[in-house]
Amino acid sequence: MKIDVRAVAELKVTCATCRACCCKLEVMLITETGVPDYFIEIDAWGGEVMLRLEDGWCAALDRETYMCTIYEKRPLICREFETGSAECLDERQGLLSEGGRV
Repeated sequence: MKIDVRAVAELKVTCATCRACCCKLEVMLITETGVPDYFIEIDAWGGEVMLRLEDGWCAALDRETYMCTIYEKRPLICREFETGSAECLDERQGLLSEGGRV
């Protein structure tokens, strides 16, 4: 028996079901949004990026709620990364491929 995977409904990604997969991406700070200095580091090329912890997750992520602790001051790229967008779904799939949970 074959199941047409195109017919299987994907789970809708909402703020409540988001597992912050994008918070493992490198985030360059290209505009001033008020990110606190203690969440900023300088990369190898001298650019400002969001600080990530040793496990790769953004330092501003609350690990229990998977919500941003600086949401009102988050970087522009975080503001533009839409929940449920193609990029979001790609990151979720990548995390699953690495053995993570979403």
